[in-house]
Amino acid sequence: MKHPHTRRHALHMLVTAVGMAAGLPALAASPAQTPIEVWKDPNCGCCKDWVVLMEKAGFAVTVHDTGNSAMRAKLGLPARLGSCHTALVDGYVVEGHVPAADVRKLLQQKPKALGIAVPGMPVGSPGMDGPEYGGRKDPFDVLLVTKNRMNSDVSTTVFTSYRS
Repeated sequence: MKHPHTRRHALHMLVTAVGMAAGLPALAASPAQTPIEVWKDPNCGCCKDWVVLMEKAGFAVTVHDTGNSAMRAKLGLPARLGSCHTALVDGYVVEGHVPAADVRKLLQQKPKALGIAVPGMPVGSPGMDGPEYGGRKDPFDVLLVTKNRMNSDVSTTVFTSYRS
């Protein structure tokens, strides 16, 4: 003869298992966050704003508040293409105030490239679009950065243009 607590425990386990199984499709439907590492100055507000936008777009951001010049150089991106923060996602360099949609586009297309960059800090780009800019939106391009394997020359082409 089974003990009544054993039946109750078995029923509890069954209810728990059914409840968990019912929740699995919802868990499977939510996309995993894409990891991205960011190197920036600890006091840069626009970099912090860009990180928040990337997190809202589904990126799992790891921030290194150590500045970005050394990492940019280590990754092979010339200073002329630089901005205030440098990121690395799935082996690609992402320099500056690149829109999250362009990072997703890069990861979907997987071009043979060093990465993408928005040189400088154009007003109106993600992270440079706070209320202090009064809605101003300067035109800017997201550049696809490629490196010649023979001589290490870096060249760019327009990946996405923002000219509104």
